[in-house]
Amino acid sequence: MVLPILGNTYMVSLREMKDREYIPHGTYLKLLIGGALSLSKVLFSNPSDLRKLRTIQGSEERYARPKRPYELSPYKEEMRCGATDEKYLRPTLYCNPRAPEVVALAHQLGAFQKTDYEFAKAAFEFVKEKLDLEICGMDSVEETIRRGTGTCFHLISVFIALCRCAGIKARYKTFAMNMIQSWYDTMVTPDPLVKKWYDQMGFFMMEGEGEAFIDGKWVPAHVGPTAERQAAGGIPITKFGEGSLGIWFFALPGTTMNMESIPYGLGLGSKLLKKLAPGSMERVNISIQHQNIAGKKIIEDAGGKEAYDAMARKKRASQAPTLDLSDKKGIVFGE
Repeated sequence: MVLPILGNTYMVSLREMKDREYIPHGTYLKLLIGGALSLSKVLFSNPSDLRKLRTIQGSEERYARPKRPYELSPYKEEMRCGATDEKYLRPTLYCNPRAPEVVALAHQLGAFQKTDYEFAKAAFEFVKEKLDLEICGMDSVEETIRRGTGTCFHLISVFIALCRCAGIKARYKTFAMNMIQSWYDTMVTPDPLVKKWYDQMGFFMMEGEGEAFIDGKWVPAHVGPTAERQAAGGIPITKFGEGSLGIWFFALPGTTMNMESIPYGLGLGSKLLKKLAPGSMERVNISIQHQNIAGKKIIEDAGGKEAYDAMARKKRASQAPTLDLSDKKGIVFGE
């Protein structure tokens, strides 16, 4: 049996779906079902809130997608692509390293001219600083590059596709996360429905980062937040090789997974939220843009990104972060 794969132009069999990790396994499936049930419960147990909050009212601010800050690179047939059928180098769900947009961008960033480390770092910096966070439905890396925005998993997929295009193995690292208070205040609390969803579970369903295999080891790359958003949260501007865990995210025990592909079902929560309460999604996206504006001013006042980062790292070194999940209800994961 052969089925089409969303976001790519090729077909895979059921056996290949399992091999490429499209089919959810135990921990992921538990997160997926738990998160969807939790969101459904919040939405349907608060019908008055849902009616009031499902759309943006006339007096409220509207979300305007930021203009893409880069030009699309022209694609040429002779451009080399290092993607193969080998694990971590092949196309996977929503992540096609052979797409013309990916190949052209990879060459613009120095594919096959730089060392693996130099190229992966360039890909990380491009995705982290040029693409912006927007809560939206899952689609392909081509669409993300053309749009210039996407969820964390959209952006991670672009980084992974660029690495695979350059012949560098790359994979996803995913986990259920609890975020730092400053991000909770700016991303969760602005919308009552999103806040109820997060508070009921104690975490959002899935978060993640990319990893590139360089010189015999997996190097982390969390491309989701811009420098401005990190400054707005009072945290360091993370670099290539620094993971997100312990800085602005905390993984629930037993939920960390390494995967070749995004599995089916990722983004189910955002799709449900968009269908039933699109206003809530819009409010989160507005809050993200407010973070970028606030963070830009913080960086400027500090004297630039390097000066801000040095200050944030010094402050963080003197404050050991703590996390208490003892009062959180939801799914319990074993080690």
